[in-house]
Amino acid sequence: MAFIDPTRAAFEGFKSLPRDHPIDMLNLIRLRQKADYPDGRDLSGADAYALYGKQSAPVFQRVGGKIIWRGKPQTMLIGPEEGLWDIAFIARYPDANAFLQMVTDPAYQAEAVPHRQAAILDSRLIRHKVSQGSDQFG
Repeated sequence: MAFIDPTRAAFEGFKSLPRDHPIDMLNLIRLRQKADYPDGRDLSGADAYALYGKQSAPVFQRVGGKIIWRGKPQTMLIGPEEGLWDIAFIARYPDANAFLQMVTDPAYQAEAVPHRQAAILDSRLIRHKVSQGSDQFG
């Protein structure tokens, strides 16, 4: 089963969590070979996702978001072999309200989201509370 957009239940769960602290959103993205636009436009998934990045950047920056880590997955050491992601990054938001402002922004919805939906074959978006720790596991 592929996941592209949040379910209503997942979105309600997100909104029910505290909103008064920074959050990190782990993004794992698997792209389509060919983007799936309703108008049949001929772009690769990577090109469509690049358009999503370009169109979403002004809103992302306006709400105070920033990319704090990005990496290119190379191999799956633990997990299903067919589960390798194309893109992985962590976006930090000043708080959950900032993320909600972004995803409900009319320009984001109209100009960015269609490219994301056309580009993505499967994805995971996992909210994390920013916490301090030591230099040890656990």
